[in-house]
Amino acid sequence: MKIRQIVVGHMKVFCYIVSCERTGEAIVIDPGGEVDKLLRVIQDEKLKIRFIVNSHNHPDHTWGNGAIKKATGGLIIMHRADQSLLSDNERVRYFERLNFPVSDTPLPDKYVEDGDKIDFGQCSLMVIHTPGHSPGGICLLGKGNLFTGDSLFVGAAGRVDLPGADFNTLITSLEKSIAPLPDDTIVWPGHDYGDTTTSTIGREKKENPYLGGEW
Repeated sequence: MKIRQIVVGHMKVFCYIVSCERTGEAIVIDPGGEVDKLLRVIQDEKLKIRFIVNSHNHPDHTWGNGAIKKATGGLIIMHRADQSLLSDNERVRYFERLNFPVSDTPLPDKYVEDGDKIDFGQCSLMVIHTPGHSPGGICLLGKGNLFTGDSLFVGAAGRVDLPGADFNTLITSLEKSIAPLPDDTIVWPGHDYGDTTTSTIGREKKENPYLGGEW
């Protein structure tokens, strides 16, 4: 499994292009709006995009879904619990003030639930439902790699002042679903907000107050 980590947009979103090195099939996690940059990588590496996976339904992560789908034929995937955010007027107004084109988010082609598998080539990522930052927030786990979206950052966690967010729910998600993972699991966060671009579960349990570290 090959992982490309690409910073996109003015909010330093991490988009991931994850591919099967044997077949060239790949997924795009959270396009983040810089479509031309992502398509150059896809074309240069001759990748076949099967899915566009959103860790959650916020426009800084979903922006570019439609354009990537049109260019590659990849199907859009997100968790069903975030479907309600598509019509949440408070959410729409908030992100429009940040100059994100909320209308650029097409309806998903497929919804996933906790424990589902997303297969591409000979690779597979398991969906871990981690609500809190949004009702349908998910992490993706495969081969010792965990793509955490805005559920867990390096040294921090996603904000909980947006529509559908809840602090206690997020902490419970991290404690029950993320903390038990092996310490050497690599954390690939949804934003470039930390002192490093990746981390490990072991480090986060020691240093991240949202995952059991000291405040």
